[in-house]
Amino acid sequence: MRERFEQQMEILHTELIELGALCEQAIGRTYEVLLEGNQRAAEEIIKKDQVVDAKEREIEDLCFRIILQQQPVARDLRQVSAALKMITDMERIGDQAADIADIVKVTSLGVPDASIRLKDMAKATASMVTKCIDAYVKQDLKLAREVIDFDDIVDDLFDEVKDEILQGMRKGITTDVQSLDYLMIAKYYERIGDHATNIAEWVVYSINGHHKGE
Repeated sequence: MRERFEQQMEILHTELIELGALCEQAIGRTYEVLLEGNQRAAEEIIKKDQVVDAKEREIEDLCFRIILQQQPVARDLRQVSAALKMITDMERIGDQAADIADIVKVTSLGVPDASIRLKDMAKATASMVTKCIDAYVKQDLKLAREVIDFDDIVDDLFDEVKDEILQGMRKGITTDVQSLDYLMIAKYYERIGDHATNIAEWVVYSINGHHKGE
């Protein structure tokens, strides 16, 4: 029975890594299409969100099978329960990436004055997602807490982007509509950081049974 459970958990870990990679790739591509103004590539990101959704459902089904077939208790049950919570946030990360791509698809933004900080936000949030999954698979409490702490850096970047966008408006570098689009993109990255933080908090729960919301 224990051997079967461990085999299923290995499959779960692999599936989570694959879903995390999809999210990381989507985040990275959003910034690329923003710089390129590539509407076709933006459409591909939107379509791939369906792949993220499908992967979430597959993992959800696997988690329920593990619970029903293996009836895990204590820490084993926490790991499976945490995975169910994590994939919800990962699916929402896919949604946020698609939302960014949708802005690029329907507008002609050009390279924003805040491009450097937006790039930093994209890189930071993608890294947070990767580290969350790594922390879960390795049951690494320190790494999970590092991700949680890193959310403050993403929030600071968001504030810097807002300031840069406002300066761009004052200087006439961007129109009001463009500035609003840039601000929405930055906000989506900030939300991705929040979801990554949620994932890390569930990793903490899977390890020691404590969750920030409790």
